[in-house]
Amino acid sequence: MRTPETRFLRSVAAVILTAMLMVGGASGAHSAEAKEMNRRLGRGINLGNALDAPTEGAWGMRLEADYFRRIKEAGFQSVRLPVRWSAHAGEVAPYTVDETFFQRVDWALDQAATQGLLVMLNVHHYRELDANPAAHRERFLALWRQIAKRYAGRPETVLFEPLNEPHDQLSDDLWNALLLDVLQVIRESNPERVVVFGPGSWNNFSHLPTLKLPAADRRILVTFHYYNPFPFTHQGASWVGTNPPPLGRSWEGTAAELEAMARDFEAAAAWARREDRPLHVGEFGSYEKAEMTSRARWTRAVRDAAESRGMSWAYWEFGAGFGAYDRRAAAWREPLLHALVR
Repeated sequence: MRTPETRFLRSVAAVILTAMLMVGGASGAHSAEAKEMNRRLGRGINLGNALDAPTEGAWGMRLEADYFRRIKEAGFQSVRLPVRWSAHAGEVAPYTVDETFFQRVDWALDQAATQGLLVMLNVHHYRELDANPAAHRERFLALWRQIAKRYAGRPETVLFEPLNEPHDQLSDDLWNALLLDVLQVIRESNPERVVVFGPGSWNNFSHLPTLKLPAADRRILVTFHYYNPFPFTHQGASWVGTNPPPLGRSWEGTAAELEAMARDFEAAAAWARREDRPLHVGEFGSYEKAEMTSRARWTRAVRDAAESRGMSWAYWEFGAGFGAYDRRAAAWREPLLHALVR
């Protein structure tokens, strides 16, 4: 039986544990655990355009249980689950997340667990926060307080990624301040879970040096996204602006192209060595309007650049415009699958 005294003691113990993690008790061992989790993430794929759409199905993609089975059988170890929580929560305090939507995310986590897949669960497309950080700070923290408490009992194989691609008015300095706040919120209920942070400017690797993480908390994995050269990976992508990169650009894997990619990845790796932080390539991919041979060649080159430097990765994405899987044919696009896991 839990008396008020025992509940009080448990609360005090939780506060002490959180304080140890935040200010000094976690270093080498916990750093090793973050690196081991990075190794276990291995080769992953994003389940994009589903739960991160305004409503699931609005962008033509709905999650199915069979997708998780196919991902596992293809040879992937993990999935990244982008979720637009901001579209399913109250606009005023306490900013309650819709229970039906929570249950849909529960289902996705259950499907991944059934297949033995690790999951990186994030907040995706919180565009209002990017546009007005001050106005949405409390709502963002309230969302994570709910998410973290709900999934505190999930195994360590569920990682939390507080925010995808901070940008716009959410500057590097503002993001560095906000990430400390959201980490504290998460640590209230998840003192040991690995949390994933990336730099500002759309998680651009070039902004890694601006990322300021709490030195004492080593249960942190760092992510960046890679879409260079953008005129190749996003050719014909109408959503990038009024003048999207034109069609017809190939990627041949020339010495110059490979050297440019190597410089980018080595810059990221050098930062990781200096900071003693594991690195994860949370997104990379090429849009379907590029020709397939170039897409496969580029994809394999990114995979090799990441793996040769000890980075885990998650391809963007499973079954939509960048998809490695053709949902209409119910089959993998073999050139891309081969580039990723063969």
